[in-house]
Amino acid sequence: MAEDSDLEKTEPASPRRLEKAREEGQVARSRELGTFLALMSGITLIWMGGGAMYRTLEGVLYNGLSFDPLIMRDTQVMLDNAANSAWQGLLIVLPVFGLLVAVAILSSVALGGLLLSGQALEPKFERLNPLKGMKRFVQVSTLIELLKTLAKAGLIGFVAVKVLAAHIDEMLSLSGMALSAALVRGLELVAFCCLLVASTLLILVLIDVPWQIYNHAKQLRMSKEDVKQEGKDSEGDPHIKGRIRQQQREMARRRMMTAVPTADVVVTNPTHYAVALRYQEGQGGAPVVVAKGAGLIAAQIRQLAQENQVAQLEAPPLARALYHHVEINHEIPAALYSAVAEVLAWVYQVRTWQPGSGTLPQAPSALHVPSELDPQHRADADHVFVS
Repeated sequence: MAEDSDLEKTEPASPRRLEKAREEGQVARSRELGTFLALMSGITLIWMGGGAMYRTLEGVLYNGLSFDPLIMRDTQVMLDNAANSAWQGLLIVLPVFGLLVAVAILSSVALGGLLLSGQALEPKFERLNPLKGMKRFVQVSTLIELLKTLAKAGLIGFVAVKVLAAHIDEMLSLSGMALSAALVRGLELVAFCCLLVASTLLILVLIDVPWQIYNHAKQLRMSKEDVKQEGKDSEGDPHIKGRIRQQQREMARRRMMTAVPTADVVVTNPTHYAVALRYQEGQGGAPVVVAKGAGLIAAQIRQLAQENQVAQLEAPPLARALYHHVEINHEIPAALYSAVAEVLAWVYQVRTWQPGSGTLPQAPSALHVPSELDPQHRADADHVFVS
């Protein structure tokens, strides 16, 4: 299918894709690196400690073949000798096994890092499908593995012939040495020759490690559609996010509407905008915008203000300035202090006015609103300038 084509997977793996691959046990690994380090470590240990290993094995063999008359009278002696021989043999192989285990772990985490994944151990029965098995025979990775195997065999064979030819005289001279010395020297010589042969695998390691890193990154590459889908999965469906934002706006609007009855005055446009202001004396702050809206919301604010007997004032420039430059629950800017102070003074006069005590205080009509805060004033200026 086209969606599975490597030609479409041009994007590098995202951090989420890499993390998911690690959880599934998919990391870059080089078997050539593990083989090389294991061979070099094991052969080096045998080469450097071959003499000590031989002498220990010689002692174990001597004790095992020696006849002790005490065995006939006490079977515990036989058990003690067997336990001692087993312990001596374990001391020989334990350093080798320990070193190989450490090297195996080190070579495994050298590229992909330490990974503990239970998913990698889960049985996958699709691997038993013979059709998929046949497909693997024609894959590029299978061909590369075959070429690596042939190159490894050819390289090791060529170097082995050269090394044996260079040390043939020394090997033949072992026949003239004492048996014990010949075995020790022969073991060291074989280990040294094996070390030279195994060191040639470094060439394959230098080729295989970059290839494995590149191949792993290539297998995890993503198409542009994969990147988009991952973004949707991580950030959420746009339709769902839109509904969430809508619900959040509705909740914020309801909270805002509950603050309208507590306002001191509602400044209107008179129909386009409505801004509710509240000032609390003694707190040292400026008046605060507790609600604002345009269109239908402005009409709802005006209706709530009328139902709760909140004073309303038609002041289009001030309403526009407050609506466009002050957020809800924020104080008004200093440039509007003078205009808002006149409005609040009128509100307090109306509250204290008693019927029969004089004329009703007149609403302020010439409020000073800086032209840079009135969007309508700027729009008219721009229109005149363009004309």
